[in-house]
Amino acid sequence: MSIHKNLLDGPEPTLLPEDEQPYRMLAEESASPAQVAAEFPTFSLAWAMLADDAYDAGHVVESYAYARTGYHRGLDALRRSGWKGHGPVPWEHRANRGFLRCLAALARAADSIKETEEADRCWQFLKDSSLAGYEELKGQ
Repeated sequence: MSIHKNLLDGPEPTLLPEDEQPYRMLAEESASPAQVAAEFPTFSLAWAMLADDAYDAGHVVESYAYARTGYHRGLDALRRSGWKGHGPVPWEHRANRGFLRCLAALARAADSIKETEEADRCWQFLKDSSLAGYEELKGQ
């Protein structure tokens, strides 16, 4: 018996594919998130980092735009990985973190520009997708 069997008969967790090159660029080559996003535009983590940097610098509209870009790139990747619009997107899987961080950044920026309904939807989507991700990112 597999310990990973979904006992609720819901969708299986979606695990995005790993691509080591953009991680390596960020870590070993000291590339900026903008350089990584330009070379790997589907790599949501770079967009999340850009959103966080813009938000921290007080550029909320730019943060919103970066987060929305990474969010939509992440949705595309999730769909290509078999995701049907709901179900777990585990925070524990490194490749999922970029999408989940973009979702949190989008919620934060939406709240800052008084898009309260969108912020609430994004926080709920994050919570529904990954409780661990929600708990990690909501507190930031």
